[in-house]
Amino acid sequence: MKALIVPILMGVLGFASGGGAGYFLRAPVEEPSKQTTQEMASIVEEDAKSIENTHASSEYVKLNNQFVVPIVVGDLVNALVVMSLSIEITEGETSTVYAVEPKLRDAFLQVLFDHANMGGFKGEFTEARNMDLLRTALTDTAQNLVGDVVTSVLITDIARQDM
Repeated sequence: MKALIVPILMGVLGFASGGGAGYFLRAPVEEPSKQTTQEMASIVEEDAKSIENTHASSEYVKLNNQFVVPIVVGDLVNALVVMSLSIEITEGETSTVYAVEPKLRDAFLQVLFDHANMGGFKGEFTEARNMDLLRTALTDTAQNLVGDVVTSVLITDIARQDM
């Protein structure tokens, strides 16, 4: 029994002494100066104003119909991905987007088919990096067709139905 108590006692003693040394040798915590605090507050205020200005001058155009993308494995449709898209545009440009909606839908479908063919809708298809790549490709396509009035393309709904 004595042989069992000695290692346990050494472990507890080592743990306690290590914790005590860490506590007494830790770096001192410095309080932020008033200037630093004021600088941080002004940065936060500026960021809030820029975000407010961005949203105040933006509109969102929801494309009327959903996009259906087949996932083909071999010669068979293995799954379907259904998604809804909206386009963030500068204020007052809604008619510009609706005027070219058929071309936009065609170009978006091509991007979605390419994404599917590269395996973008397999596995964890909603992973952040994967979705960012798709959003970027859709936004670039929209900007090529409509111009700088397009700020971004938003994926508002997405679902995959395996067959």
